[in-house]
Amino acid sequence: MPLTKLQFRPGFVKDTTAYANEGGWRDGDKVRFTLGFPEKIGGWQKLSNNSFLGTCRALLPWFDLAGSKRTGVGTNIKYYVEEGGSYFDLTPLRLTTAAGDVTFSASNGSATITVTETGHGAAQGDYVTFSGAASLGGVITAAVLNQEYRIDTVVSGNAFTITARAAGTSIASITVDGALSYTALPANASDTGNGGSSVVGAYQVNTVSDTTSVGTGWGAGGWSRQGWNDAALSGGISTSQIQTWSHDTFGEDILINRRGGPIFVWDTSAGTASRAVDISTLSGTDIPTKANQVMVSDRDRHVIAFGVNDVGSSDLDPMLIRFSDQEDYTDWQITATTTAGSLRLGNGSEIVLGVETRQQTLVFTDTSLYAMQYLGPPFTFGINMVSRNTSVVSPKAVTAVDDAVYWMGDRVFYVFNGAVQEIPCPVLNYVFDTMNQEGSHKVVCGSNVEFSEIWWFYPCSLSGECDRYVVYNYKQQIWYTGTLSRSAWVDRAAGAVPLAANENYLYYHETGLNDGSTDPFSPITSYVESSPLTVGEGDQFAFLSRLLPDVTFGQSTATSPQVTLTVSASDGPGDSYGQIDSDATTRTASTPIELFTEQVYLRLRGRQMKFRVDSADLNTTWRLGTPRADLRTDGRR
Repeated sequence: MPLTKLQFRPGFVKDTTAYANEGGWRDGDKVRFTLGFPEKIGGWQKLSNNSFLGTCRALLPWFDLAGSKRTGVGTNIKYYVEEGGSYFDLTPLRLTTAAGDVTFSASNGSATITVTETGHGAAQGDYVTFSGAASLGGVITAAVLNQEYRIDTVVSGNAFTITARAAGTSIASITVDGALSYTALPANASDTGNGGSSVVGAYQVNTVSDTTSVGTGWGAGGWSRQGWNDAALSGGISTSQIQTWSHDTFGEDILINRRGGPIFVWDTSAGTASRAVDISTLSGTDIPTKANQVMVSDRDRHVIAFGVNDVGSSDLDPMLIRFSDQEDYTDWQITATTTAGSLRLGNGSEIVLGVETRQQTLVFTDTSLYAMQYLGPPFTFGINMVSRNTSVVSPKAVTAVDDAVYWMGDRVFYVFNGAVQEIPCPVLNYVFDTMNQEGSHKVVCGSNVEFSEIWWFYPCSLSGECDRYVVYNYKQQIWYTGTLSRSAWVDRAAGAVPLAANENYLYYHETGLNDGSTDPFSPITSYVESSPLTVGEGDQFAFLSRLLPDVTFGQSTATSPQVTLTVSASDGPGDSYGQIDSDATTRTASTPIELFTEQVYLRLRGRQMKFRVDSADLNTTWRLGTPRADLRTDGRR
């Protein structure tokens, strides 16, 4: 009797019933499809064992003029530059006090230090570095005070508290939630001083909430589903924006913007001991003081600010675009001799983001899409509406691949390649029904062009951070899903591989075969599972007695790489798998498939059967081909 080829359509289909998806794949994790066949994804490894504070929201790899590679890392707490595997704190300062404005007080037996400064403007969770302090007289020495601290509580507008720690203890010893992972240093009875008259406090820019609060503004579900500052609706919309960063290179330097705040510049030549500075403090004209995004136009070298304060106003206009004079980020004055200017959009309530393609810059509002193109003097830029009634869930939910732009909207996926089109998605309901809608503003998108993939990471309904993914393969036009926690992603960050962030580390992806987040490395658990197959019209039982697997193990370095093949049978769509038939034939069979496995013998009987391949071994990769099965009809009962 001829063997039956087990051929399945590539990609996952989750939005129909399993029975309706006969001949296709229904579920899996950490697999992709190459030439139509499922295989395990590549592994990941830490960029270095050094860590940073906070949850990374943005990444920017670049090279300086000396050829040194750096990566900008914007977290919900700070902004760093990574160089050589180390992280250097560039977080800008908002205030540096005069000597003597800061004083300290301590209590015997307590590690809590009360800091007094009139009108400090700090909030809980902010960071401040003290210098010039003298010893309080006991264990709280000058070296203990003269370091960076995280503010524990704000007592009043003139006082706050910190927790003393031993001199030289890194601030990175404080976890994201503010818990102390070092030993606090209690004062003793001799600590009666106030730190002297030379204390200087250098306050970093205020931190902001990293969660959504209920109230007015853009919010729950799609980004700005309601209008800017609309009244609160049932279910609530957000009042605060998470601390996201935009950044771009200007020569070898970088321009940095925290959404809703000033534009900063970091001069690479000043070295990693320097911080980014507010460009409005530099010598210039009409420099913006607030913006939601900053970008450098590669073609014409203008700095563009989206959602920005107008000239002469301190209020942020969420629908205004301003751009600087060519090659000068300090000159924003609109005159006959400059190319600076502004554009105000009319459709929507807020500019969510701009994204640059090879030919133009696409500008997303909460309801529309515009195309912004360089025209040259005297108008510099022109802008046209491309589409109305579009949506975008977050300012990081968009990515461009050449001239095509892909993004996640409100229960829809889009592509722009000359026109806006909805992308048919057979896992659409699965993704949005399981998404934490209040956390949708954390959705992050990135490409993996080596495999023609667009990845979206999103938080599930039980998570506050992105812990699942959905992938669109734009060449094969298929979709697949899985679980993986990533909060930022950038493609080809180290030659040919993507760079991503999770927790307090950066990871190179498509590197090795294992999960490099642990020491030693852990295996990556991957699987793919089919929808059920039927014999004939489904009215006949089938008996499976033999299977010829078709699995390759590629670049596996394990001594004996293997996967587990599981076949399950049932009598119909409503019948559960894994039960015992009346003739005592087993309804589920699992067997290891190794490199040289030629065939396996099984005894399974049912009207339909589904197939699953699992792998959870170190140093193993696999690809499934087209197995053959010895299937024969076995009657109607």
